[in-house]
Amino acid sequence: MPHLTVQATPNVTIRQPESLLKALNTVLWQSGEFKQPEDIKARILDVETFLVGMEDDQQERGFISVELRLMPGRSEDTKNALAASLLACLKSELAATKSSRVKIQCCVEVLDLNTVYQKAMLSAD
Repeated sequence: MPHLTVQATPNVTIRQPESLLKALNTVLWQSGEFKQPEDIKARILDVETFLVGMEDDQQERGFISVELRLMPGRSEDTKNALAASLLACLKSELAATKSSRVKIQCCVEVLDLNTVYQKAMLSAD
């Protein structure tokens, strides 16, 4: 735990997806909220079909949505601090490669997982 999911519309270019994930994971690790770096699991999911607003036929608008799922028990202040840190990192990482053609909305949502969660480690043989 935690699970970090990044979703991006196809008109938003993430030139180095692994670097973005590493930067986001680093922010989480540096927060001091997690026991081991290996507990942080991140992925990027591409969004194929999307619409921002009611009419954006030229796809001049796009978004990147970051969802952080945590085990319950952290304070709202802690969750807000994690969200703010992730958003700052996302903006910083994208600033250098952002296309001027697309207006990008960036958002971060921090959610508590259901209290039922099971995990198993499978080792390579």
